[in-house]
Amino acid sequence: MGTALITGASSGIGAAFAEVLAQRGMNVVLVARSEDRLQQLADTLESKHGIRADVIVQDLTKPEAAAAVFETVKSLGVEIDLLINNAGFGDYGAFCDRPRQKQLDMIQLNIGALVDLTHHFLPQMQQRKSGSILNIASIAGFQPMPYLSIYAATKAFVLSFSEALWAENQDKGVHVMAVCPGPTESSFFEAADFPQTLASGGQSLVPAPVVVQEALQALEQKQSNVVTGGIGNQIMVNASRFLPRPTLVNGIAKLFRPKATSNP
Repeated sequence: MGTALITGASSGIGAAFAEVLAQRGMNVVLVARSEDRLQQLADTLESKHGIRADVIVQDLTKPEAAAAVFETVKSLGVEIDLLINNAGFGDYGAFCDRPRQKQLDMIQLNIGALVDLTHHFLPQMQQRKSGSILNIASIAGFQPMPYLSIYAATKAFVLSFSEALWAENQDKGVHVMAVCPGPTESSFFEAADFPQTLASGGQSLVPAPVVVQEALQALEQKQSNVVTGGIGNQIMVNASRFLPRPTLVNGIAKLFRPKATSNP
């Protein structure tokens, strides 16, 4: 069934993609910073499903990391049939109060590495007239998110970028799709310093394998994007169609405002 390259593969949605695809007989190239976790996952997938699992240890917040991943893939002698740009993180709080470098790293990972990897692998897929790219966006990409301002903006970029490439490549045999999960069982909230009381937005966290199954089903249907996780997420992404944008953004600000800066 070919080979999938998955970034952010050591946990969460990335690891779930690796498990589901390996179960379907697909070889995987796993990319993340954590060598031990990647190697453990690779060994498990190989022994459990009889597929080939390669590991590339790389910090994709570094500007040249995507090029290094591409060169390593070439040295492995494999062709990538499915690129899953999953690596990313968020950061909770007022923009001016959060570490400057963390914001820049978020932009580099969520946007820069995704664009760079896509630009490396997409031409090969076009030449073969086959291949797919899944870019992991978020329901946060459908509207501005005060106190998650950079994260939501990066995911809006991913959504717009992916849909544009979907249209550009319809006649080239390559399918590009944005996957837009809502709150998911992963380490996202911990890494983003999210208060536990706000972590799920009042919703139940969706298991990562559910996100993966819904994404792969949408990929088979050649959709330009898919919002996973049920009706609650569908309501959230369509709220801007029914509410004036200032009303919507102010409502989100009230919901997510840190307690220490709440108005009396």
